[in-house]
Amino acid sequence: MELKHHLLTKKSGMKPGKWSYVKKELQRNKYVYIMLIPVVLFYLIFSYGPMYGLLMAFQKSYSPIKGIMAGQWIGFDNFKMFFESYYFWRIIKNTLILSFYSIIFGFPAPIILALLLNEVRNKWFKSTIQTVSYMPHFISVVVVVGMLKTFSALDGGLFNVVRSFFDLQPVMFLAEKDMFRPLYILSNIWQGAGWASIIFLAALSGIDPQLYEAAKIDGAGRWKQLLNITLPGIMPTVVVMLILRLGAVMNSDFQKILLMQTAPTYETSDVISTFVYRSGVLEGNYTYSTAIGLINGVINFSLLLLANSISKKVNSTSLW
Repeated sequence: MELKHHLLTKKSGMKPGKWSYVKKELQRNKYVYIMLIPVVLFYLIFSYGPMYGLLMAFQKSYSPIKGIMAGQWIGFDNFKMFFESYYFWRIIKNTLILSFYSIIFGFPAPIILALLLNEVRNKWFKSTIQTVSYMPHFISVVVVVGMLKTFSALDGGLFNVVRSFFDLQPVMFLAEKDMFRPLYILSNIWQGAGWASIIFLAALSGIDPQLYEAAKIDGAGRWKQLLNITLPGIMPTVVVMLILRLGAVMNSDFQKILLMQTAPTYETSDVISTFVYRSGVLEGNYTYSTAIGLINGVINFSLLLLANSISKKVNSTSLW
């Protein structure tokens, strides 16, 4: 047995001490590792397994009967077709504009809300505001878009009722290309700011109260406490969340955009995800849509690595 164990450790390159450590670790936390098995299987089956389908991006066509490997290999032709497409620049521009608007206006919203709630001293009022701000998160996207359609109705819609107070003509907001982005961004803030503020409130609760007491003794008011204690205290959390957000720049809320989208708004609402949906699901061009999705994933991954490396060099805060 000792000879067998020695040969196994020699073959794997692992020292005998490490094998004993791994064995003890598995025995000590065996129930934890058993609980981890379903999680690992989930990601293997639903996250890594489907990556096999990316091979379709390099094929001319896909047949569900023959399978992926039976397709005709055409190299990077699908990618060239996308880059030369008439809609290429439009969907790239729309995707980037929506993402950057979401970062500029949507990302600070939960931070500001958390900072405001942190200054509230009345516990009942604070808990009430928190509950009210969390509630929109649990409303279905379909319901939210339905609410937008109701509010923007020509006859009796809230938006047009407000316009009538200023003697303005009714407008079909969801059919106006210039109104799509404001409605999308503002409705996202309304629905998600409260829920996203939870993580920043948790970061605020981790700041040592003695720092505020020392600042008060030194004569610092609330504004100086905010600038010198509160913001530096939550900055690592803010940076990590921003890195994660930058890693999804090319992703948009596909379901919401598709539900809000109308033919007159394609010029400002058509993004990569909706284009992939039309190409793959509606037109059945699976290989072409897979190539576009692969490009989207590579760009997001590259931006994530870039943002993480820049953050690591600038302020020593990063994901890894």
